[in-house]
Amino acid sequence: MIGRYFLASRQFEVMKRCTIFSQIANFCRKVLGKEEGDESMTTQEPVHTATQRSAGPRRTLSRDQHPISRKEISENALKVLYRLNKGGYDAYLVGGGVRDILLGRTPKDFDIATNATPEQIKALFSNCRLIGRRFRLAHIVFGRDVIEVATFRGHHHQVNNSRHVSAQSDEGMLLRDNVYGTIEEDAERRDFTVNALYYSAKDFTLHDFEGGIDDLAERKLELIGDPETRYREDPVRMLRAVRFAAKLDMHISPRSAAPIKELASLLQDIPAARLFEETLKLFLAGDGLATYKLLREYGLFQQLFPQVATLFTPHGNSPFEQFIEHALTDTDTRVREEKRVTPAFLYAALLWGSVEARARVLENESGLPWHDAFMLAINEVLDAQVRIIAVPRRFTTDVRDIWALQQRLTRRQGRHPERAMEHPKFRAAFDFLLLRNRVERGLGELAGWWERYVESNPDVRPQLQREATRGGDRPQADKPQGEGEKRSSNSRNRRRPRRRKPKAAE
Repeated sequence: MIGRYFLASRQFEVMKRCTIFSQIANFCRKVLGKEEGDESMTTQEPVHTATQRSAGPRRTLSRDQHPISRKEISENALKVLYRLNKGGYDAYLVGGGVRDILLGRTPKDFDIATNATPEQIKALFSNCRLIGRRFRLAHIVFGRDVIEVATFRGHHHQVNNSRHVSAQSDEGMLLRDNVYGTIEEDAERRDFTVNALYYSAKDFTLHDFEGGIDDLAERKLELIGDPETRYREDPVRMLRAVRFAAKLDMHISPRSAAPIKELASLLQDIPAARLFEETLKLFLAGDGLATYKLLREYGLFQQLFPQVATLFTPHGNSPFEQFIEHALTDTDTRVREEKRVTPAFLYAALLWGSVEARARVLENESGLPWHDAFMLAINEVLDAQVRIIAVPRRFTTDVRDIWALQQRLTRRQGRHPERAMEHPKFRAAFDFLLLRNRVERGLGELAGWWERYVESNPDVRPQLQREATRGGDRPQADKPQGEGEKRSSNSRNRRRPRRRKPKAAE
């Protein structure tokens, strides 16, 4: 017992000494870091280059100077703000929620910034879960409503080089960003000035650190800091610039737009799974057509869909390009009408031209039947695309079904139409056929027949099939309808000569 007591005492003394030494080391690091910071401030003056815009002084607007009301903020977001304030922390509504209210729009989500660390946030909320490796975030869950809470971010040069805190790639892209700071530093770390607006539910004040209120009035999207540096830190900011410009009907400032074309290739370093999430925001938010045109203008679409970009024409008026624009227009309409949209139909439309073009190459080079060349092209195009954008298998399976049904819809004899209608993706494939009919030649009769067949009673459908048969319809699974136009009706209906039996050997 005595030996155990002395052993425990010895271990306690060692631990106590280690704790003292750790505290002294941390104190020295702080002092040295502060001295280095003071020295750099005394020896170097801030320089604003042509690509950097100096931010004006901080503006604080009282309740009677801005239009934001708590009635426009979700009840759950207010609960989070109040509890953080009650716990002794500063908390602000920030980002798109504040921006959209100032623009007279209805916010879709509400984000909160605070000086509480993720662990402190989790201690306050039992319905909190921490996510993220690159930057730790707290999600406060109220059923289907999720309020995202982030700790104020700081600058990287104020911390040590621990890979667990901050890390950058050779190209300047941030790999880890768990650096905490003040609200002023957090405002400098945000992407655009219109997103660096902070609303306090404690005293109802609005804080503008980077001139975002003036930029909102000018409908201008301005990047905070040096654009090239900020794009290299996170190349997805280029996609966000285009998305916000299309969504908010704003223009990207010349200073912020200048490096985008040159740095567009940095998107190749972004994880494919993240790019998939970004494409959903780009094309399925109700402004897909405007976003698509801006992506092409800045050379970003070519990085996301290189196979599609090879089919582009100088004037953008080819049938395939018109097909994409029709598809995005219809998608935008469905989103505004609050109808269901699916990524599978979007990707089927975007990649359709690439599949047809590749199938023709395979048919000509290998001599394969059209059906085999078409199915092989589907595999090649999708395999190449998912290496860039990680489209989940549940969506690529639907894409394959929509494309394969385009061949099946040309068969109108027997039970083929009934079996096609029983397919789970028939409605999507039928809409896809009608969409193709707007720009492709030779599909008018087929599309019109299917419209009548779908809308007719089951008793009338056999008559429609007989009419299609009398019209010379034949199963054409080996050629797209547009290619069949090249054949004359005589060659299509020509009867195969009867084979003669060989004469018996004498």
